[in-house]
Amino acid sequence: MMPVQAPTTPQATWSRSAERIMAAINRDPLTAPHALRNDALLAVSVAVVAAALALFVDDGRRPDALGWALLLVSHVPLVWRRRRPVLVLVAVIACVFPYHFLDYPHTAATQAAYVALYTVAVTGRPLRTVLVGIGVITMAVGVLLTISAQEALGLLKASGWVVAVLFCGVDVRFYRQYVASIVERAERAERTREEEARRRVAEERLRIARDLHDLLAHSITLIGVQTSVAAHVLSADPERLDRETVAKALDDIAETCRSARGELRTTLEVLREHGSPDTRGPLPGLDGLPDLAEAARLAGARVEQTVRIRQAPPAVGAAAYRIVQEALTNAVRHAGPEPAVHVELAERQGALHLSVRDDGTGPARGGTPGFGLVGMRERARSVGGTLDAGPRTGGGFEVTAVLPLTTTGERDA
Repeated sequence: MMPVQAPTTPQATWSRSAERIMAAINRDPLTAPHALRNDALLAVSVAVVAAALALFVDDGRRPDALGWALLLVSHVPLVWRRRRPVLVLVAVIACVFPYHFLDYPHTAATQAAYVALYTVAVTGRPLRTVLVGIGVITMAVGVLLTISAQEALGLLKASGWVVAVLFCGVDVRFYRQYVASIVERAERAERTREEEARRRVAEERLRIARDLHDLLAHSITLIGVQTSVAAHVLSADPERLDRETVAKALDDIAETCRSARGELRTTLEVLREHGSPDTRGPLPGLDGLPDLAEAARLAGARVEQTVRIRQAPPAVGAAAYRIVQEALTNAVRHAGPEPAVHVELAERQGALHLSVRDDGTGPARGGTPGFGLVGMRERARSVGGTLDAGPRTGGGFEVTAVLPLTTTGERDA
């Protein structure tokens, strides 16, 4: 079945025609497609109009063979008017001036000159346009003065048409520049939006990578320590097996796995969401610090916690939670057996001051560096804070951070 085509109304036809005209006006003449073909058609059309005026307008003697040759040849340079506008104008004038000098119909020869003048104005700078206009008017008046002062005066009176054509070309040129600037700003805005989208995607990937690192490092470290405890109990004295201790160690491992699985599910859910990254559920905060301390105690650390702050912005609380989590993980992993760890959080001068210090031996020298310290520094910077980490003077390792409580940075976790 053939599709039914909607009838074309005169209003729709005029609308499409107006759109084509505006597209032609807005288009840069130097980069327009099919420029040579279109200019050839324009030259032929103008030549036909000039011939009709020469036949039917009586403002000079009827053209003979020389007159027709000068009239028609003056339209040939219009084919290359976009490429060499000034040379085309000179070539047109070189044919038009003898035509006027021989007193052929003057109206017929003005069409090609107007097209050439318009092209010079629309493709060049205003200063060049003004100089060309003054030069053409002066030359034309000078030539006609050699014929008749009355003709020269008449041309001088009619020079307003030359000025009008030049001003029309300049105005179209400025309009095209205005449209081009609008298009450029729109394209720049689109590029900026695309770059912003790519930046947000990269930041979100980095956030997820940090979350996974902190979560897996913390959980695997605790599971490793608890597994070692169970293995030690099983192999220390098989005859007097402490079933209660083994069962507790296995229960702790199971609890750690459940907690890690739940937090891992929450973290990875953002990868399945198509909305804003901010719609990813509640962030961990200061209220989760006791659970971190308890998990570290189960792994063998002697954790003391001092929290002298009631609440913090979500982004700051999440950053503090992750920093403490990573610091406790490093203490359990590198500080030796049963390290003493002190965690302190306090509010001073509009900022959250955080400190995690232990009395252990610290990471072994020459080992492969990980991403823990880098991740903690990135989390501190994400909320406008700073973080320092290094060995203590009296032994052990210390992590200190200052996180502004008035941060406007992105929400992190």
